[in-house]
Amino acid sequence: MKTSQTLQAVKATLLATLTALTLACGYSAKTTPPSAGTVPTIAALSPSSATAGSPAFILTVNGTNFGTKAAVNWNGTAQTTTYVSGNQLTVAVPAAAIATSGTVTVTVTNPGTPGTGMYGTGGTLAETSSPMDFTVN
Repeated sequence: MKTSQTLQAVKATLLATLTALTLACGYSAKTTPPSAGTVPTIAALSPSSATAGSPAFILTVNGTNFGTKAAVNWNGTAQTTTYVSGNQLTVAVPAAAIATSGTVTVTVTNPGTPGTGMYGTGGTLAETSSPMDFTVN
């Protein structure tokens, strides 16, 4: 047998051996998709409205199922949020956010959690509450 034929035979044998070992060890790309997370619910905003041009204020969001890393979203943009309890969050609303009249949509998002284990399987999805309107008069 020529050297190139011998080299190809060795490569083929090694490939077959590695494939067999991989399958025998149970390696596979099995992953568990993330499961549904806990959906937060907004019950009330305090205050529920403000006058356009007013100074900055603290918005208190009351509800249920707020995670410790939950974020209050002001018109879809996550704000720096303070976790008070599983039923209450607060956020500082700057004066610029209420400079003009209109309706602002407020939601709360519980972030997803990463999967664990060797392949990062599992975890939970991020979940967002139904919206509640905040009125700027």
